[in-house]
Amino acid sequence: MQKPPFRDTLRMIALGLGLLVGANAFAAGLDDEIPTQRPEVQAFIDEMVSKHGFDREELHGIFAQVRMKQKIIDAITRPAESKPWFQYRPIFVTETRIKEGVQFWNEYEAELKRAEEVYGVPPEIIVAILGVETRYGRHKGGWRVLDSLSTLAFAYPKRSKFFRSELEQYLLLAREEALDPLTIKGSYAGAMGKAQFISSSYRNFAVDFDGDGKRDLWNNTADAIGSVANYFKRHNWQPGAPVGSFAMVGSNRIARLLKAGIKPHTPVKEFRKQGVTALTPLPPDALAALIAFEKKVGRPDYWLGLNNFYTITRYNHSPLYAMAVYQLGQAITRERNG
Repeated sequence: MQKPPFRDTLRMIALGLGLLVGANAFAAGLDDEIPTQRPEVQAFIDEMVSKHGFDREELHGIFAQVRMKQKIIDAITRPAESKPWFQYRPIFVTETRIKEGVQFWNEYEAELKRAEEVYGVPPEIIVAILGVETRYGRHKGGWRVLDSLSTLAFAYPKRSKFFRSELEQYLLLAREEALDPLTIKGSYAGAMGKAQFISSSYRNFAVDFDGDGKRDLWNNTADAIGSVANYFKRHNWQPGAPVGSFAMVGSNRIARLLKAGIKPHTPVKEFRKQGVTALTPLPPDALAALIAFEKKVGRPDYWLGLNNFYTITRYNHSPLYAMAVYQLGQAITRERNG
Protein backbone atom coordinates (compact mmCIF):
# COMPACT_ATOMS: atom_id res chain seq x y z
CA MET A 1 0.00 0.00 0.00
CA GLN A 2 1.31 3.45 -0.92
CA LYS A 3 2.12 5.64 2.08
CA PRO A 4 0.38 9.02 2.31
CA PRO A 5 2.48 12.15 1.80
CA PHE A 6 4.27 13.36 4.91
CA ARG A 7 2.13 16.51 5.14
CA ASP A 8 -1.01 14.32 5.09
CA THR A 9 0.44 12.21 7.88
CA LEU A 10 1.00 15.35 9.94
CA ARG A 11 -2.53 16.47 9.19
CA MET A 12 -3.93 13.13 10.42
CA ILE A 13 -1.86 13.31 13.58
CA ALA A 14 -3.05 16.84 14.23
CA LEU A 15 -6.64 15.79 13.64
CA GLY A 16 -6.23 12.88 16.06
CA LEU A 17 -4.73 15.12 18.70
CA GLY A 18 -7.52 17.61 18.15
CA LEU A 19 -10.16 14.95 18.70
CA LEU A 20 -8.38 13.75 21.83
CA VAL A 21 -8.07 17.25 23.22
CA GLY A 22 -11.70 17.92 22.34
CA ALA A 23 -12.85 14.82 24.18
CA ASN A 24 -10.80 15.71 27.23
CA ALA A 25 -12.07 19.25 27.12
CA PHE A 26 -15.63 17.95 27.14
CA ALA A 27 -14.88 15.69 30.08
CA ALA A 28 -13.24 18.50 32.01
CA GLY A 29 -15.82 21.07 30.96
CA LEU A 30 -18.81 19.05 32.17
CA ASP A 31 -18.06 19.98 35.79
CA ASP A 32 -18.17 23.69 34.93
CA GLU A 33 -21.25 23.65 32.76
CA ILE A 34 -24.46 25.46 33.75
CA PRO A 35 -27.22 22.92 33.00
CA THR A 36 -29.87 25.54 32.23
CA GLN A 37 -27.92 26.44 29.09
CA ARG A 38 -28.69 23.01 27.63
CA PRO A 39 -31.79 22.88 25.38
CA GLU A 40 -32.72 19.47 26.76
CA VAL A 41 -32.79 20.89 30.30
CA GLN A 42 -35.04 23.71 29.14
CA ALA A 43 -37.30 21.14 27.49
CA PHE A 44 -37.38 19.11 30.70
CA ILE A 45 -38.35 22.20 32.72
CA ASP A 46 -41.11 22.96 30.21
CA GLU A 47 -42.43 19.43 30.61
CA MET A 48 -42.40 19.57 34.42
CA VAL A 49 -44.34 22.84 34.28
CA SER A 50 -46.95 21.66 31.79
CA LYS A 51 -47.28 18.07 33.00
CA HIS A 52 -47.00 18.48 36.77
CA GLY A 53 -47.66 22.15 37.47
CA PHE A 54 -44.18 23.08 38.74
CA ASP A 55 -43.22 26.74 38.93
CA ARG A 56 -40.93 27.59 36.02
CA GLU A 57 -38.83 30.17 37.84
CA GLU A 58 -38.39 27.88 40.82
CA LEU A 59 -37.11 25.07 38.58
CA HIS A 60 -34.76 27.48 36.79
CA GLY A 61 -33.39 28.49 40.17
CA ILE A 62 -32.92 24.87 41.20
CA PHE A 63 -31.17 23.76 38.00
CA ALA A 64 -28.95 26.84 38.06
CA GLN A 65 -27.44 25.33 41.22
CA VAL A 66 -26.96 21.85 39.77
CA ARG A 67 -23.37 20.74 39.21
CA MET A 68 -22.93 18.05 36.61
CA LYS A 69 -19.99 15.76 37.32
CA GLN A 70 -17.75 13.75 35.03
CA LYS A 71 -16.88 11.51 37.99
CA ILE A 72 -20.52 10.37 38.09
CA ILE A 73 -20.28 9.16 34.50
CA ASP A 74 -16.91 7.56 35.26
CA ALA A 75 -18.45 5.70 38.22
CA ILE A 76 -21.48 4.35 36.39
CA THR A 77 -19.29 2.99 33.60
CA ARG A 78 -17.29 0.93 36.13
CA PRO A 79 -19.90 -0.78 38.34
CA ALA A 80 -18.91 -3.57 40.70
CA GLU A 81 -21.26 -5.85 38.78
CA SER A 82 -18.87 -5.76 35.83
CA LYS A 83 -16.40 -7.85 37.85
CA PRO A 84 -16.34 -11.66 37.68
CA TRP A 85 -18.00 -13.50 40.56
CA PHE A 86 -14.75 -14.50 42.24
CA GLN A 87 -13.84 -10.80 42.58
CA TYR A 88 -17.37 -9.54 43.29
CA ARG A 89 -18.23 -11.89 46.17
CA PRO A 90 -15.37 -10.85 48.51
CA ILE A 91 -16.57 -7.24 48.37
CA PHE A 92 -19.84 -8.07 50.12
CA VAL A 93 -19.63 -11.45 51.83
CA THR A 94 -17.09 -10.65 54.53
CA GLU A 95 -16.65 -11.57 58.18
CA THR A 96 -17.16 -7.95 59.20
CA ARG A 97 -20.39 -7.59 57.26
CA ILE A 98 -21.63 -10.91 58.64
CA LYS A 99 -20.98 -9.89 62.25
CA GLU A 100 -22.51 -6.46 61.68
CA GLY A 101 -25.53 -8.20 60.17
CA VAL A 102 -25.99 -10.29 63.31
CA GLN A 103 -25.83 -7.13 65.44
CA PHE A 104 -28.34 -5.38 63.19
CA TRP A 105 -30.72 -8.35 63.30
CA ASN A 106 -30.53 -8.52 67.09
CA GLU A 107 -31.15 -4.79 67.44
CA TYR A 108 -34.12 -4.71 65.08
CA GLU A 109 -35.50 -8.19 65.71
CA ALA A 110 -39.02 -6.93 66.45
CA GLU A 111 -39.22 -4.85 63.26
CA LEU A 112 -37.84 -7.68 61.14
CA LYS A 113 -40.28 -10.17 62.62
CA ARG A 114 -43.20 -7.83 61.97
CA ALA A 115 -42.01 -7.24 58.39
CA GLU A 116 -42.03 -11.00 57.80
CA GLU A 117 -45.53 -11.27 59.27
CA VAL A 118 -46.86 -8.42 57.12
CA TYR A 119 -44.99 -9.01 53.86
CA GLY A 120 -43.77 -12.62 54.01
CA VAL A 121 -40.08 -11.76 53.49
CA PRO A 122 -37.64 -13.48 55.88
CA PRO A 123 -35.32 -11.36 58.06
CA GLU A 124 -32.09 -12.67 56.52
CA ILE A 125 -33.05 -11.33 53.10
CA ILE A 126 -33.96 -7.88 54.43
CA VAL A 127 -30.82 -7.71 56.57
CA ALA A 128 -28.61 -8.83 53.68
CA ILE A 129 -30.10 -6.24 51.31
CA LEU A 130 -29.34 -3.46 53.80
CA GLY A 131 -25.90 -4.95 54.39
CA VAL A 132 -24.96 -5.06 50.73
CA GLU A 133 -26.48 -1.68 49.93
CA THR A 134 -25.27 0.54 52.77
CA ARG A 135 -23.53 -1.55 55.46
CA TYR A 136 -26.76 -1.42 57.48
CA GLY A 137 -27.29 2.28 56.95
CA ARG A 138 -23.74 3.46 57.56
CA HIS A 139 -22.90 4.47 53.99
CA LYS A 140 -25.84 6.07 52.22
CA GLY A 141 -23.83 7.96 49.58
CA GLY A 142 -22.27 11.40 49.38
CA TRP A 143 -23.44 12.65 45.98
CA ARG A 144 -26.20 15.21 45.70
CA VAL A 145 -29.00 13.23 44.09
CA LEU A 146 -29.99 16.14 41.87
CA ASP A 147 -26.43 16.36 40.52
CA SER A 148 -26.32 12.61 39.89
CA LEU A 149 -29.65 12.38 38.12
CA SER A 150 -29.09 15.55 36.08
CA THR A 151 -25.67 14.39 34.94
CA LEU A 152 -26.97 10.98 33.87
CA ALA A 153 -30.17 12.36 32.34
CA PHE A 154 -28.47 14.98 30.18
CA ALA A 155 -24.86 13.86 29.70
CA TYR A 156 -25.03 10.07 29.55
CA PRO A 157 -26.85 9.19 26.31
CA LYS A 158 -26.62 5.46 26.89
CA ARG A 159 -29.22 5.62 29.67
CA SER A 160 -30.55 9.15 29.42
CA LYS A 161 -34.18 8.07 28.96
CA PHE A 162 -34.16 6.08 32.19
CA PHE A 163 -32.46 8.76 34.26
CA ARG A 164 -34.59 11.52 32.79
CA SER A 165 -37.60 9.60 34.08
CA GLU A 166 -35.94 9.16 37.47
CA LEU A 167 -35.21 12.90 37.61
CA GLU A 168 -38.89 13.56 37.00
CA GLN A 169 -39.79 11.10 39.76
CA TYR A 170 -37.25 12.70 42.09
CA LEU A 171 -38.73 16.18 41.78
CA LEU A 172 -42.20 14.76 42.34
CA LEU A 173 -40.93 12.87 45.40
CA ALA A 174 -39.30 16.01 46.82
CA ARG A 175 -42.55 17.94 46.40
CA GLU A 176 -44.69 15.18 47.91
CA GLU A 177 -42.44 14.58 50.90
CA ALA A 178 -41.59 18.28 51.45
CA LEU A 179 -37.88 17.69 50.83
CA ASP A 180 -35.27 20.15 49.58
CA PRO A 181 -34.14 18.63 46.26
CA LEU A 182 -30.77 20.38 46.47
CA THR A 183 -29.70 18.89 49.80
CA ILE A 184 -30.58 15.19 49.51
CA LYS A 185 -27.57 12.92 49.05
CA GLY A 186 -27.24 9.41 47.72
CA SER A 187 -25.26 7.22 45.35
CA TYR A 188 -23.70 8.24 42.04
CA ALA A 189 -26.76 6.69 40.35
CA GLY A 190 -29.25 8.60 42.49
CA ALA A 191 -30.17 5.81 44.94
CA MET A 192 -31.20 7.07 48.36
CA GLY A 193 -31.34 6.17 52.00
CA LYS A 194 -30.53 3.05 54.00
CA ALA A 195 -32.29 0.91 51.39
CA GLN A 196 -30.87 2.78 48.36
CA PHE A 197 -34.19 3.25 46.61
CA ILE A 198 -34.21 5.10 43.32
CA SER A 199 -36.82 7.84 43.04
CA SER A 200 -39.53 5.77 41.34
CA SER A 201 -39.09 2.95 43.87
CA TYR A 202 -39.26 5.41 46.75
CA ARG A 203 -42.55 6.82 45.46
CA ASN A 204 -44.07 3.41 44.74
CA PHE A 205 -42.74 1.09 47.42
CA ALA A 206 -41.49 3.04 50.46
CA VAL A 207 -43.74 2.67 53.52
CA ASP A 208 -44.22 4.40 56.86
CA PHE A 209 -43.55 1.22 58.83
CA ASP A 210 -43.47 2.79 62.31
CA GLY A 211 -46.58 4.92 61.80
CA ASP A 212 -45.01 8.30 62.53
CA GLY A 213 -46.68 9.91 59.52
CA LYS A 214 -43.75 10.01 57.10
CA ARG A 215 -41.64 7.70 54.95
CA ASP A 216 -38.04 8.34 55.93
CA LEU A 217 -35.47 5.99 54.43
CA TRP A 218 -32.49 8.13 55.50
CA ASN A 219 -32.93 8.15 59.25
CA ASN A 220 -35.68 5.66 60.11
CA THR A 221 -34.51 2.06 60.14
CA ALA A 222 -38.02 0.70 60.69
CA ASP A 223 -39.18 2.42 57.50
CA ALA A 224 -36.19 1.00 55.63
CA ILE A 225 -36.96 -2.54 56.83
CA GLY A 226 -40.64 -2.29 55.95
CA SER A 227 -39.92 -0.69 52.60
CA VAL A 228 -37.48 -3.43 51.53
CA ALA A 229 -40.02 -6.07 52.55
CA ASN A 230 -42.81 -4.27 50.69
CA TYR A 231 -40.61 -4.00 47.59
CA PHE A 232 -40.03 -7.74 47.61
CA LYS A 233 -43.70 -8.56 48.16
CA ARG A 234 -44.71 -6.28 45.31
CA HIS A 235 -42.14 -8.02 43.09
CA ASN A 236 -43.68 -11.44 43.70
CA TRP A 237 -41.63 -12.84 46.59
CA GLN A 238 -43.14 -16.22 47.50
CA PRO A 239 -43.14 -16.75 51.29
CA GLY A 240 -41.61 -20.02 52.36
CA ALA A 241 -40.44 -20.96 48.87
CA PRO A 242 -36.76 -21.79 48.21
CA VAL A 243 -34.44 -19.36 46.47
CA GLY A 244 -32.54 -21.96 44.49
CA SER A 245 -29.71 -24.44 44.66
CA PHE A 246 -26.24 -25.07 43.42
CA ALA A 247 -26.37 -27.62 40.64
CA MET A 248 -24.29 -30.42 39.22
CA VAL A 249 -23.99 -30.18 35.46
CA GLY A 250 -23.36 -33.51 33.77
CA SER A 251 -23.64 -32.31 30.20
CA ASN A 252 -21.53 -30.01 28.11
CA ARG A 253 -24.56 -28.94 26.07
CA ILE A 254 -25.79 -26.22 28.41
CA ALA A 255 -25.09 -23.08 26.37
CA ARG A 256 -28.74 -22.83 25.32
CA LEU A 257 -29.93 -23.05 28.93
CA LEU A 258 -27.50 -20.35 30.03
CA LYS A 259 -28.49 -18.06 27.17
CA ALA A 260 -32.15 -18.31 28.15
CA GLY A 261 -31.53 -15.69 30.86
CA ILE A 262 -32.07 -15.38 34.60
CA LYS A 263 -35.87 -15.31 34.59
CA PRO A 264 -37.12 -18.82 35.49
CA HIS A 265 -38.27 -20.57 32.34
CA THR A 266 -37.92 -24.36 32.64
CA PRO A 267 -39.22 -26.80 35.31
CA VAL A 268 -36.61 -28.28 37.63
CA LYS A 269 -37.54 -31.79 36.51
CA GLU A 270 -36.80 -30.85 32.88
CA PHE A 271 -33.37 -29.54 33.87
CA ARG A 272 -32.67 -32.93 35.41
CA LYS A 273 -33.50 -34.62 32.11
CA GLN A 274 -30.94 -32.35 30.44
CA GLY A 275 -28.18 -33.27 32.88
CA VAL A 276 -28.59 -30.45 35.43
CA THR A 277 -29.28 -31.69 38.97
CA ALA A 278 -29.95 -29.49 42.01
CA LEU A 279 -27.68 -30.33 44.94
CA THR A 280 -30.48 -29.56 47.43
CA PRO A 281 -34.11 -30.64 46.93
CA LEU A 282 -36.23 -28.26 44.84
CA PRO A 283 -39.90 -28.59 43.84
CA PRO A 284 -39.81 -30.56 40.56
CA ASP A 285 -42.46 -28.41 38.88
CA ALA A 286 -40.96 -25.07 39.94
CA LEU A 287 -39.58 -22.97 37.10
CA ALA A 288 -35.86 -22.32 37.26
CA ALA A 289 -33.04 -20.65 35.37
CA LEU A 290 -29.48 -21.90 35.03
CA ILE A 291 -26.82 -19.35 35.95
CA ALA A 292 -23.02 -19.68 35.89
CA PHE A 293 -20.76 -18.01 38.46
CA GLU A 294 -17.17 -17.65 37.32
CA LYS A 295 -14.41 -18.97 39.58
CA LYS A 296 -10.78 -17.92 39.46
CA VAL A 297 -9.80 -21.33 38.13
CA GLY A 298 -11.75 -24.29 36.81
CA ARG A 299 -15.33 -24.63 35.69
CA PRO A 300 -17.91 -22.14 36.95
CA ASP A 301 -20.26 -22.83 39.81
CA TYR A 302 -23.73 -23.50 38.44
CA TRP A 303 -26.92 -22.41 40.17
CA LEU A 304 -30.58 -23.09 39.57
CA GLY A 305 -32.41 -19.91 40.48
CA LEU A 306 -36.13 -20.05 41.24
CA ASN A 307 -38.70 -17.26 41.44
CA ASN A 308 -37.35 -15.84 44.71
CA PHE A 309 -33.85 -15.56 43.28
CA TYR A 310 -35.28 -13.67 40.33
CA THR A 311 -37.16 -11.41 42.75
CA ILE A 312 -33.86 -10.43 44.39
CA THR A 313 -32.61 -9.41 40.95
CA ARG A 314 -35.49 -6.93 40.68
CA TYR A 315 -33.64 -4.90 43.32
CA ASN A 316 -30.48 -5.01 41.20
CA HIS A 317 -30.66 -6.84 37.90
CA SER A 318 -27.29 -8.56 38.26
CA PRO A 319 -27.31 -12.25 39.28
CA LEU A 320 -24.01 -11.53 41.04
CA TYR A 321 -25.86 -9.10 43.30
CA ALA A 322 -28.64 -11.58 44.02
CA MET A 323 -26.18 -14.32 44.88
CA ALA A 324 -24.20 -12.01 47.16
CA VAL A 325 -27.42 -11.07 48.99
CA TYR A 326 -28.44 -14.71 49.31
CA GLN A 327 -25.06 -15.91 50.55
CA LEU A 328 -24.65 -13.00 52.97
CA GLY A 329 -28.10 -13.69 54.40
CA GLN A 330 -27.30 -17.39 54.83
CA ALA A 331 -23.97 -16.59 56.49
CA ILE A 332 -25.61 -14.11 58.89
CA THR A 333 -28.22 -16.73 59.82
CA ARG A 334 -25.54 -19.35 60.54
CA GLU A 335 -23.50 -16.93 62.62
CA ARG A 336 -26.53 -15.79 64.60
CA ASN A 337 -27.69 -19.34 65.29
CA GLY A 338 -24.23 -20.26 66.54
